[in-house]
Amino acid sequence: MDEASRAAPWLSIIGIGEDGLAGLGTAALAALAGAETVFGGARHLRLASGGITGEARPWPSPFSIAPVLALRGQRVAVLASGDPMWHGAGASLLREIPAHEARVFPQASAASLAAARLGWPLAEATTLSLHGRDIALLRPHLHPGARLILLTSGAEAPAAIAALLAGSGFGDSRLTLLEALGGPEERLRTASAAGFALAALHPLNTLAVEVVAAPDATWLPRAPGLPDALFAHDGQLTKREARALALSALRPFPGGLLWDVGAGAGSIGIEWMLAHPACRAIGIEAREDRAARAAANAAALGVPGLRLVVGEAPTAFTGLPAPDAIFLGGGANDPGVFDAALAALKPGGVFAAHAVTLETEALLLARHAALGGEMLRINLARAEAVGSMTGWRAAMPVTQWVWRKP
Repeated sequence: MDEASRAAPWLSIIGIGEDGLAGLGTAALAALAGAETVFGGARHLRLASGGITGEARPWPSPFSIAPVLALRGQRVAVLASGDPMWHGAGASLLREIPAHEARVFPQASAASLAAARLGWPLAEATTLSLHGRDIALLRPHLHPGARLILLTSGAEAPAAIAALLAGSGFGDSRLTLLEALGGPEERLRTASAAGFALAALHPLNTLAVEVVAAPDATWLPRAPGLPDALFAHDGQLTKREARALALSALRPFPGGLLWDVGAGAGSIGIEWMLAHPACRAIGIEAREDRAARAAANAAALGVPGLRLVVGEAPTAFTGLPAPDAIFLGGGANDPGVFDAALAALKPGGVFAAHAVTLETEALLLARHAALGGEMLRINLARAEAVGSMTGWRAAMPVTQWVWRKP
């Protein structure tokens, strides 16, 4: 569609701060006044009340943009905090309608305001939304010297975040609580994570964290191959070195979906999701106890969104979204699993399987002969005590087959 044939925008998405109408530009004020219907949270509608001439409608609970879309073509305005395209309603709306149907009037985001108050270069800080989300998502970002700007959920969240930090070996981290940024009630207070005891918190707050790690703190490395000790397991665990090679072969990418078939402790799916916040994974595990353990590992390691499906493959594949990658760590010899997994994989997707038994290795060799791909033998030995001395103890060799679907 060319520019001349496009209809005028019907939707105005207006960022508003704690300073209310005083912070809006002329164009945003005109869009607000010209709207037949204005949507927003109760706080936003109150801040903008003097400039609304149409019907003011609070968001439904639970939140939904459906009422806005139902008025498509009418003059509609939506109020959102700060920059509506940064974890805001604007981003949700423009996933559903073309950009040319809306005008967006952004203001400074909470992250921008926090960086300005603290004197932090915004590009050097990690910004993360924990608003309405599990605070365990913070875990992968805890590294010595990191600067974090966190969007929170209400007055209780900062204390919960401080407790997570203190319980993970980061109790000396410096926290700055930034309350009601940009408005008359703005306030900044500081505390350590371990000594956090701030009271009467404003529900609209942002938390800045300067991460300090204790000598014995464990943080999650950026490279694949987390230490085995970080995973609770019953022996069904893809060991660190083999896991790193598997992740390298699977090639995680933002938005990619992995099936971890025979998930065991969930290590492959967890590390796939740690590669990027947008990575998704489904662990398929026949045993309920192992699936529960994998879910607990995922939460502890900062990827609580790992989905666990309890059931026998290939029956458990039914109804699952098609994956971009599959790791087959168990069940390769079960009837139908191999063929069903290969059939489910998207074109261009990557399939990787490990074998430690001769029977499974023979299956991988046959697939390699028929379909091609890459074969790798992983032989490892670790130095261990032998009486009063030290010697090499060989681990069971692992055969890896990797194939990319045409």
